[in-house]
Amino acid sequence: METRLEAYELLTKYNKSENLIKHGMAVEGVMKYFARKFGENEEYWGNIGLIHDLDYELYPEEHCYKTKEIMESEGIKEDIIHAVVSHGYNICIDVKPELKMEKVLYTIDELTGLITAAVLMRPNKSILDLEVKSVKKKFKTSNFAAGVNRTVILSGCEMLEMDLDTVILWTIEGMRENAVQLGLQGE
Repeated sequence: METRLEAYELLTKYNKSENLIKHGMAVEGVMKYFARKFGENEEYWGNIGLIHDLDYELYPEEHCYKTKEIMESEGIKEDIIHAVVSHGYNICIDVKPELKMEKVLYTIDELTGLITAAVLMRPNKSILDLEVKSVKKKFKTSNFAAGVNRTVILSGCEMLEMDLDTVILWTIEGMRENAVQLGLQGE
């Protein structure tokens, strides 16, 4: 899996849900944004983000475990497999994120879901003018997007040695770059 097209084809081979595909694209965009900020390979980071939930639609109860099997059967390299499955650390698998890229994926996966939910609740349904303080307010409201694991996000911020505000800002900015593709440009 060397190109974005190959990653997208792999994702859509195992996922038909529009929401899961959009989530993969949201995470892809944020991963590319963080890669740019850190001077890393944007396409590589983006591809990891795009396929991170490869097994989720078919095997939600075996998430990350089935990803490893699928990726091995597809001939995917071990470094990519480790990066992808490590986003489930202490949630569904014991593979710890080690590399900066893995720590970013671990941190922003849940956060993209929270931000998407926050945008969809806004009257204008737009991420283009979303502010960090609005997301932080939703973050502190535990019954808003209750499925979002805030502990994971905070743990990821610690791993990255970054403050929550900056991680939220960069995640918003990464998602903004793909607002139209994600359906978050507003009405």
